[in-house]
Amino acid sequence: MTKIIKHLCLVASGLLVCSASMAQSTMPFGAGQVLLAPRTADNAAPKAIGLADSMKGQAVPTNQWYSGLVFSPKAEVLFAQPYTVRAAATGFELALPKRQVISTERKDTEIHYPHRAPLVITPLDFKASQGKLAKASDWAIDISMGVGSDRFDFTVAHGSPYVYGRISRGSVSFQTSAAAQRTQLSSDQRVLTLLSEGQTYAIFGPSGVRWEQLGQQWVAHLPMDKGYFSAAVLPDNSPETLAIFIRHAHAHITQTQVSWHYTETNNSLRTDYSVTTQAMEGTETKTLLGLYPHHWHQNQSVIGKLKGQYQTIRGAIRLLPANQFSTELTYRGFVPFWPGLKDHPRNDELKAVLKADVSNARRNMLQIGNGPYWQGKGLQRISKVLDVAEQQGDTEAAKRLQNLLKGRIEQWFSGKDRQTYFHLDKTLGTVLAYPEEYFAVEQMNDHHFHYGYWIRTMADLALRDPEWASDTQWGAMTNLLIQDIATAERGKKDFPFLRTFDIYEGHSWASGIGLGDLGNNQESSSEAINAWSALILWAEIRGDKALRDLGIYLYTTEIEAIRHYWFDVHNLVFAPEYMNKEVSMLFGGAYKHNTWWTDEPRQIKGINLLPISTSSTYLGLDPAHTKRSLATLPEDTRIYESRGKRANPTDMWQDLFAKYMALTDPKAALAMWDRWGAVELGDTRTHALHFMLSLEKMGVPDFSVSANHALYSVFKRSDGLRTYLAYNAGSQAKTVTFSDGQVLQVPPRSLAQASKKVSP
Repeated sequence: MTKIIKHLCLVASGLLVCSASMAQSTMPFGAGQVLLAPRTADNAAPKAIGLADSMKGQAVPTNQWYSGLVFSPKAEVLFAQPYTVRAAATGFELALPKRQVISTERKDTEIHYPHRAPLVITPLDFKASQGKLAKASDWAIDISMGVGSDRFDFTVAHGSPYVYGRISRGSVSFQTSAAAQRTQLSSDQRVLTLLSEGQTYAIFGPSGVRWEQLGQQWVAHLPMDKGYFSAAVLPDNSPETLAIFIRHAHAHITQTQVSWHYTETNNSLRTDYSVTTQAMEGTETKTLLGLYPHHWHQNQSVIGKLKGQYQTIRGAIRLLPANQFSTELTYRGFVPFWPGLKDHPRNDELKAVLKADVSNARRNMLQIGNGPYWQGKGLQRISKVLDVAEQQGDTEAAKRLQNLLKGRIEQWFSGKDRQTYFHLDKTLGTVLAYPEEYFAVEQMNDHHFHYGYWIRTMADLALRDPEWASDTQWGAMTNLLIQDIATAERGKKDFPFLRTFDIYEGHSWASGIGLGDLGNNQESSSEAINAWSALILWAEIRGDKALRDLGIYLYTTEIEAIRHYWFDVHNLVFAPEYMNKEVSMLFGGAYKHNTWWTDEPRQIKGINLLPISTSSTYLGLDPAHTKRSLATLPEDTRIYESRGKRANPTDMWQDLFAKYMALTDPKAALAMWDRWGAVELGDTRTHALHFMLSLEKMGVPDFSVSANHALYSVFKRSDGLRTYLAYNAGSQAKTVTFSDGQVLQVPPRSLAQASKKVSP
C-alpha cells in the first residue's frame, strides 16, 4: 500500500491549519492503482445494514435475489420461487403468488406475481424483529428475526417447497390473511393443514406438538427442546401430495452448493446441485428440490422421478425427492474474431466504412456518457474495429487503434486522472468506478455489464501484446475487475462468491441492492453473456483453466436461462396472456416488454441483443424465434407512433437487428442493413458489415459440431460447405479435433480455418 501525505498542516497563532487539498491513499495493482476511498464529491457504496453478526467479517453478497434483505431499511419482499417471503417485525410472511395480467399503454401486457395474502408466522412469547441475513449458501439463506437470546430464524431456499423455522422458546402463531378452515388431509398429529382462499397451507411440527385455534390464528405449542417446524403452501390439496410433503418435511436444508465440470474433449458442461440436510424427525434425509424448467427440460436423469409441480413466474417448478441432481449442457464455443474477407465483391465498401470508423475512433470511443459503462462500450466498440482492420490487412490502422485503446485504459487504470478512477471498497468488498453511471456505486448496479466490456477489451489487447497485459503491467487491474464480478471462492473478505450470478435461477441480477415490490431484476441478458465470454477469452490467453471453466459455466448456463426466461423458445414459461415474443425486463416477481429509459420498441427488443460480436452466436440457436421476434417490429412501431411518439432516428439500431438476422439468414440481413443508417453506440458500420459478409460467406452457426477446445466456431452454408474456426491463445501449436472428424493445426496465438463440403 502506498501511503500519501493527506494533510499539510501549519501551526500559526496557536491554530492548526490544514491545506484544502487532500490526496488519497492508494493500493497498486501492477502498473495501475486503485483509490482506497472515493473522492469527496463522489458517492460511497451502500451500507449493509441488514447483516446479522454471523455474516460480518466477509464480503457482502450484493446483486442476489435476497439483497433487499441486506440493504433496505424496510422489510422487502424476497422472490425465492415458488414462494415469496417477507421478514417483517410483524412476522415472517410466506405466500405462493398468483399470476396477474397488467395491461399497459403500450397495448401489450406485463405479467406480475405479487406478494399477496401471506401466511404470517410469529412468536407468541416475545416480539420478533425485522429480519437480517444470518447465513448465505449458494441458493439458500438463513434469516434471523430474534432479539438478544430469543431466537426466531428461518431458512429459505430457491425452489424449495418448504420454509424451515426455528425458535428458541415458546409457541408459534400461524395466521392467514383471510379466514381459514382446518382440513383433515392426514391423520398425522404433527401436521396442520389450513384452507384459505383456495390455497392449502401445511405446517409440519415436531412430535408432541399441540395445535390450538385462537380466533383467526392457529398456535403450535412446541415441546421443550423441539423448537422447529416447516411450512409450505401445497401445489394441490390431495392427501397423496400431502403424504409426500410429510415424508420430507423434517429434512431441513442446512447448506446448498453448486459445482461445475467442463470436459474439453467434447465441450460438455455438467453442473451438480447438492444440498445438505439435517433430519429433525425420523430418518428421512432427502428433501424435495424444486427444479426450474432449465433444470428439468430435456434432462434424462430426472425423467420419471418428479413428484408434482408449482405453476410459477418461471414456468413449472417440478419437485424431485433428492438431495442432488445434475444438468448436462454443451458449451458451443466462439473465437475472438472472424477471418478477413479476401477478394469479396463488397471489399471496397468494407474498406470505406473502415476508413471512416478509424478516422472517427477517438470520438466514437466516448460518445455519450463518460463513466465506466459508456467508456467500456466505447472501448469494445473500437476493439471490434481493430479486429476487422487487422484481419483485412490494414496494419497501420490496427496499430493506431491499438495505441488509442491502450492510452485510454492506462488513463483509467493509473488512478491518477482527475475525473476517472477505480476505488477498492474493503468494507463492502467491491471495486467501484467513477464517474458513477446508472447507480453502479450508490446501488451496486450492473457491475458485470460495465466491467465485461473492459475485460473483453483487455483480452483483445492481450492477444496482440501479452506483455502489456501482464500482471506486472495492466493485467493486474483486469484481474481485479474479474474478481469483483466472478470470484469463485466462498466466504472471502475481499469479494463475494459470484456477485451477480444466481446459481439456481441460472442467470445474473443487475440490481445490487434488489429493492422494490417486484424484487431484483435484469434487463440486458446479452451484456451478461458479453462479460462471461470475456472471462473465457482472458483465461485462455493466461492459461488459467479454473477461470476458463468458470467462464464456460457462467456463459453456457446463462444462455440456457435466456432461452427459457427471456425468449421462451420451448413455450414452457410465458403466460398465454403475454403478448410479446421475448421478455426485455425480468424481475423476481414480473416480466415486461419495456426498458428502464424508454418504451420505444426497437430499443426494447435490442437491449437483449447488444453487443453482438463473435461470442454472440448463441443468438442463432433458435432461427424460428429470431424471425418471429423481428417480425413484430413493424406493428410495435405502428402502435408506438399511434401514441404520438416516434423513434429518433426512425431506424434506431438497424445494424443490431441486421446482425441478429444474419445469424439465421445472412442474405436477408444484408437486405435489411443500410450502410448510411443508424448505428448502435456500441457498434460500428465496419463491424456490422464484416459480421454479415462473413456469415454470408461461411453460413450460419452449425451447433451440431463441437470441438475439443474452448475457442472454436463452426458454420454451414445451405450448399453444405462447412467452415471450421479455432483460435490458439497459447504459446505452443495446438491440434484441434472437431466432433465430425475435422482436424485443425493451429499455430500459437493464431486463428486457423478450414472448409469442406458435407451434406446440405
